[in-house]
Amino acid sequence: MYFLLIGIALLAMKYLEIGPVAAFPWWVVLSPFAMAVAWWSWADASGYTKKKAVERENQKKQARIDKNRENLGMGAAPTRKKR
Repeated sequence: MYFLLIGIALLAMKYLEIGPVAAFPWWVVLSPFAMAVAWWSWADASGYTKKKAVERENQKKQARIDKNRENLGMGAAPTRKKR
């Protein structure tokens, strides 16, 4: 995501001829977009994206369980250690 934001900022600065970016060659200005594509390809191929999605789902699930325990007056569940 950061590569994409940097690329958009550089592209806008190049188009509007702002600062030293106006003198940069186009391949330098467009390189953050190529890096974003490479990052997304690696993240999907390595399973990084799926791992992060599963972690977020597990955190939401645990928060729901803790909230329900509190509402029932049972107290929060003991926390689990990460492996």
